[in-house]
Formats: sequence, C-alpha cells, structure tokens
Amino acid sequence: MSFEAAAVKVKNLVSSPSNDELLELYALYKQGTVGDNTTAKPGMFDLKGKTKWNAWDAVKGMSQDDAKTKYIALVEKLVEKYKLKE
Repeated sequence: MSFEAAAVKVKNLVSSPSNDELLELYALYKQGTVGDNTTAKPGMFDLKGKTKWNAWDAVKGMSQDDAKTKYIALVEKLVEKYKLKE
C-alpha cells in the first residue's frame, strides 16, 4: 500500500480510532509530508493545537521515509481493528 492510498483508506474506517491513535496518525503524516516540526508552539489556551504540536514534535528527527512506512503500518493495523466502510 502506498502512503497516499493509506491516507485515503484511513478516512473510510467504520468507526473512529482512539485519540491516541489519531494523534499518532497525525504526527506520522505531518512528519512524512513536511518533515521536522519547525512551527511555533501554540499558546496555552489552544489545548488541541498544543497536543497535536507535541505529538508531531515527538517524532522530530525521524526521516520522512520512515514516517511514511510507520504511517502505512499503523493504517493497516487500524483497518484490521476498525474495518473499512463498504
């Protein structure tokens, strides 16, 4: 499965993954497409933004290829767990 196919497939799960799984997906997707997080950390009142920023920042230094590979593996695991819409 390609990275692009995985990104499409994950949007067609029967039920939504857990928040932790969604954060991991987000972090790996951003690392795979953009690379290291160089954006300013969101303010203290932007809890959602800060959580996403921290998740992405946690994978800093991982190569874009490694992030894409891990993203694909995670999507495959989530497809098994949550199934795809028919």
